[in-house]
Formats: sequence, structure tokens, C-alpha cells
Amino acid sequence: MDSCRLTGLSGVLWSVSLLCVLLDLQLDGVLGATQAEIEQHLEMGRKLLAAGQLAEALSHYHSAVEGDSKNYLTYYKRAAVFLAMGKSKSALPDLTRAIQLKPDFLAARLQRGNILLKQGNTQEAREDFEAVLHRSPDHKEAQEQLMKANELEEMQEEAHLLNLQGEYSATVSVLERVIEISPWDPESRELRAECYIRMGDPQKAIQDLTPTTRLRNDNRAAFLKLSLLHYSLGEHHDSLNHIRECLKLDQDDKDCFSHYKQVKKLSKQLDAAEELIQQERYQDAILKYESVMKTEPKVQFYTNLAKERICHCLLKMRLAVDAIDACSEAHQRDPRNTNILRDRAEAYILNQDYEKAVEDYQEAREFNGDSNDIREGLERAQKLLKISRKRDYYKILGVSRSANKQEIIKAYRKLAQQWHPDNFQSETEKKEAEKKFIDIASAKEVLTDPEMRQKFDAGEDPLDPENQQGGGQGGHGWPFPFNPFESGGSFHFKFQ
Repeated sequence: MDSCRLTGLSGVLWSVSLLCVLLDLQLDGVLGATQAEIEQHLEMGRKLLAAGQLAEALSHYHSAVEGDSKNYLTYYKRAAVFLAMGKSKSALPDLTRAIQLKPDFLAARLQRGNILLKQGNTQEAREDFEAVLHRSPDHKEAQEQLMKANELEEMQEEAHLLNLQGEYSATVSVLERVIEISPWDPESRELRAECYIRMGDPQKAIQDLTPTTRLRNDNRAAFLKLSLLHYSLGEHHDSLNHIRECLKLDQDDKDCFSHYKQVKKLSKQLDAAEELIQQERYQDAILKYESVMKTEPKVQFYTNLAKERICHCLLKMRLAVDAIDACSEAHQRDPRNTNILRDRAEAYILNQDYEKAVEDYQEAREFNGDSNDIREGLERAQKLLKISRKRDYYKILGVSRSANKQEIIKAYRKLAQQWHPDNFQSETEKKEAEKKFIDIASAKEVLTDPEMRQKFDAGEDPLDPENQQGGGQGGHGWPFPFNPFESGGSFHFKFQ
């Protein structure tokens, strides 16, 4: 009985073994490739590589490697495609495998040494160049690259020493040559970025740090630093993008998550404030910018921006005095900001202080002479100043430039009644009153007519004979077909 069981068990084991053999043979038939197929993949890869179709070429080299994992040349050729695609990190394992399969493969040694040198790995690069020279002592390229590796190692040590001594400018000078030799070295770029930060040049630090996020597999530190730098410059959208990249690598990173919450909150407030301005909800926008200053009181850029935009909102609300005060405060914080100077100039115009408006526009032109808005604003302010020295209709009626039609008519009636010539006895007083009355009537005519008021606000007096075709009427610039006081003084003005 026991022997029968043993015989049965042996039969089962034999059947399992046979099944495994058959499965292996079937698997080899599926995954394996004939030499002819491998050669075809290599030939197609070569042609596609020559045609610049790198992705397609890479696909054929993948198939060639899978078909024959012992052929050093297929690894080497696939590495060449990776390098052509700018993927040096992917090329390194293939070159290493090719060297393992054929230790005397000098082309692969030289290519790997070149990559390692560009990555700043001087010791490993030197070993490859020395291996090439051991087998081929007269190899010119290997000799030159070995000299570069030695030079690079010396400069790396010099840069670190200078940095420790606080010689940041000198460190940058040395690192320029270092990075020229090893552009794929993240450490050198990170060191130079630190020097730029200490030298007060965050923009150049950003330029150095940006490629390091690709040169290291998990460079959360670089993403965080980039986010902080953009944040300090007021570039909150860029800051938000970089801190999100950090959290993609590790959503539990405490430093990145803490900064993310701050940037997201501030960015949301800034975007909302600008949207309110677009909707002409200026008072709400002011409140939102006041919240911005509370959210981020330490970074000067955001406080300055908030002050600038509050100044702009008050101008749009036509609150001349408040706008002048807010713009003046913003100007003290940011003296070269042409937006502030422009808005304060417009507030001065609203307040009928044309000389100061001209001064602000002239100052703005010094900082941004190419701006059409600044140039046109200056020309308009100069025209208004010139007109104001002749006849300013707003001042004549004693109303602000933002006065509505009802306010203008009310002021006109009050002044016309006060200065009607019939109210005066002597001839001299009557003539003076007549002159004032005509000015008051002219002011009312211009400021209650939308088209004429628009011309006057743009710096042109629509009643100035010089601005009228035919030279005006009656030599007085009087807009009506008659002068009420040229009929012998019998005209009596009636007020309702």
C-alpha cells in the first residue's frame, strides 16, 4: 500500500516537472526572439536614430535588449539614444552593463566617464579615463578629459573653501568654470544659488535652482527653496506651483505643507482682490487688500502692492483727497513705481491741482519713458494746467471734477443769481459782473454737455476760439448765437 502511494507521488512530481519544462519552452517562444529579429530591431533603431525619430528608435532598442540581454553593443546603442534624448541618467546603467559584459570596451568607458564628469563625479570619471589610457595610452580625448577631471576637483575644493570664508562673489566666479565643465552637477548649482541669495540676487538663484529639480530624483529642498524665493519676489503663482511639486513627491512633508497653506491663502486673496477690481467693486477690493497685509505683514512686496492697489481703488471711486493720501503713502514705500505716480497724478487732476499732476507724470516718465499711458497722461495734464491758467470751468462754478449734472446746475443757479448785472449799480461793477456772468454761463454750458465736458476733461477748451473752426463767435468765445448783454442792457434773466 505504501509503495503504491510513493509510486503515485513520484508520478505527480514527474508530471509537475514536465509541465514546468513545457511552460518554460512556451514562455521562451513568446518572449524570446531570433537573431534575425534582433538584427532587424537594431537596424530599424539605427535608421530611426539617424532620422531623429528618437522615441521610435528607443522602442526598437528596447526590443533588441530584451531579445538578447547578453549583447554589450545593444546596451551601448540604447545608451546613445538616451543621450540623444538628453536622458543621461538613463544612459548610465546601460553603459555600465556594456562595460560589465565587455570590460575592455573603451568607447563605453569613455562615454561613461564623460557623463560622470558632467555630473561632477570627478573620482569615478577619473577611474574611467584612466582605464581607457591603461589600454590605449595615446588616447587624446581620454587624456584631455582626465586633465579636466583633475582641474574640476581642484576648483570644487576651492569653491567650497571660498564659500566657508564668506567670499561669495569669488565663489561664484570659480563655480562658473565648474558648471561649465559639469553642467549636470546639482551640488555646484545649489552652492552658487546660495551665494546669489547671500549677495541679494534671488533671480539668479532661481535660475540655478530650477534645473536641480530635474538633476536630483527627489529634490524637495530645491522645490521648497524655489517656492520661498518666488514668494519673496511677489510671484505667488510660481511659488504655489513649486510648492505643489514638492508635495507631489511627499504629501506629508511638513515644511512644504506649512508653506503651501500660507501661499495658497495669500494667492487666493490676491486673485480675489484683482477680480473685485475688474468687477468695479472697489470698496470690497480695498477690504481684501487690507486682509492681504494681515496675512503677510513680513514680506515688503505684498504690503507695497496692497498700498498701490488701494490707491488705485480710491482713485476709481473718485475720492480725490483720500486717493492722494493713499497714493502718497504708497509712493513713499515704492518711489519708482510708475503706477502709483500715474494714479496720484490722476487724483491731483480730480482735485484740480494740475501742477502737481504734471510733476507726477514727469517723474513717472523718467522711470518709464516708453509708456503711452504716461506720455498721454502728461500731455493731458499739461493742457489742463494751461487751460486752468486761462479759464477752469470747475473752479468757476466751485464744483469738483466728479460733480454730477444736478450739482453743476445747482451751483450755476446760485452763482448766476449772485452775479447777475442787474444786482449792481455802478457801471464798473456791472461790467465786472457781466464778465463773471458770462464765465458762469459758459461753465454751465460746457459741463452739462457730455461731449463738451469730455473734451474739457481731456485738456481742450471747447469754447476757446483757437480750438474752433472759424475762430469762434463774437470774439468772446461765447457758445450761444447771441450775447444776452449786447441788446442794450434790457435783458432780464429769470430764475426758477
